[in-house]
Amino acid sequence: MTVPAEQGDVAARLTGFVAALRAHGMRIGTGESVDAAQAVQALGLADRELLREGLAATLLHGPGQRPVFDPVFDLYFPRAVGGPGQEPAGREDLRERLAAALAAGDAEAMGRLAVEAVDALGGYGSSPGSDGFSSYQTLDRLRPQTLLAPVREQVRARGGGGGFAGRLLEDEIRRRIDAFRALVAAEARRRVAERRGRDEIARRAVAPTVDRVDFLYAGRDQLAELRRTVQPLARKLATRLAARRRRAARGTIDLRRTLRGSLSTGGVPMRPVLRRRRPARPELVLLCDVSGSVSGFSDFTMLLVQALHDQFSKVRVFAFVNRVDEVTGLLVRGTADAEGLGGRIRAEATLTGWHGSSDYGGALGEFAERYGGAVGPRTTVFVLGDARTNMSDPNLPALRQIAGQARRVYWLNPEPLAQWGTGDSAAPAYAEVVEMYECRTVGQLSALVGRLLPV
Repeated sequence: MTVPAEQGDVAARLTGFVAALRAHGMRIGTGESVDAAQAVQALGLADRELLREGLAATLLHGPGQRPVFDPVFDLYFPRAVGGPGQEPAGREDLRERLAAALAAGDAEAMGRLAVEAVDALGGYGSSPGSDGFSSYQTLDRLRPQTLLAPVREQVRARGGGGGFAGRLLEDEIRRRIDAFRALVAAEARRRVAERRGRDEIARRAVAPTVDRVDFLYAGRDQLAELRRTVQPLARKLATRLAARRRRAARGTIDLRRTLRGSLSTGGVPMRPVLRRRRPARPELVLLCDVSGSVSGFSDFTMLLVQALHDQFSKVRVFAFVNRVDEVTGLLVRGTADAEGLGGRIRAEATLTGWHGSSDYGGALGEFAERYGGAVGPRTTVFVLGDARTNMSDPNLPALRQIAGQARRVYWLNPEPLAQWGTGDSAAPAYAEVVEMYECRTVGQLSALVGRLLPV
């Protein structure tokens, strides 16, 4: 194997590494970049893991950024370049050596085997190594998950399983197998990056941080991770809203009283007099589409608003597919089971009629007729949904009626702005009646909620 990076290439490599992290939304300033360069100079390149931790300490702002930092670091500071420099090993030989490494818990050996496995089993294309490398193909052919039993027997035969009993031993072996799978994924990305360029692979092949995951395309694990961020995000937003409320309570300058008071100082307004405000906590109404892929976005937003309930005098939540039902009570009961909230709402609320497709026009009309009393001059309404009507009447008069009764109406749309108005989307028509905002990620949602919520 050849050396990963020559000393003259380190500055350019570090600059590209920082740029790749910034492209994933990490706020890294000039000072932090200088600290990272000093860390590289102090730590050197000999101990790769020490370098990883040094750069993490200088560049990251929290542990939640590690899932992005680590794979990007592996691309810019790999263990080696190229392949293993020898004839590819056979599948059975790799499996035997992998079982021994897993039984011994030898991380260094597993790293070497990941390189060999990708080289031997992961290449695809018209000729060996011509087009790229696939971690999925490597793991599908190697099948490390089937090594659980032989590894368990090797650990027990060596007497190394004494500290682990039964299920604990199996859990430890599974953890080592998962670690090996991650090594294979990192190696495949590195090999592809050598061919296509690190910058492109860092941008396309590294999963974004949870605050940049698109609601419409989030998988089950990503949605579960999003739900775990609700309480910390709610605390930040509550602090921000409380600060805004304190500033708003100071009021604006009372010009008449200020000028009268300035007579004692020769007409110079030395002490401005403020017109005091006594703001009451506002009311909030959520009207949420819980159909299809939009449901993940609506569920998360409902949980967030529930966590912020102390900031409002009253919060009422309504869900719909083609019929509307109030789910405020279900939301309160669902806080202990955030993952099951959507299923609880769809099971216990009446949300569909004779068909199961979303119907915004019908839902808006039913809401205006049945629940119009929930909206008043102190009420801010948030409509959550993609505004896709399945070619039915969008019922703009119903939305105008709601907007006429409310203090403010905002529509948060989880679809990209470029898709508004395509197909059965009535987003442009609704946007002429109320303010509509693109809201695809937690980052966008938190920014909008912090800016749009009334004080």
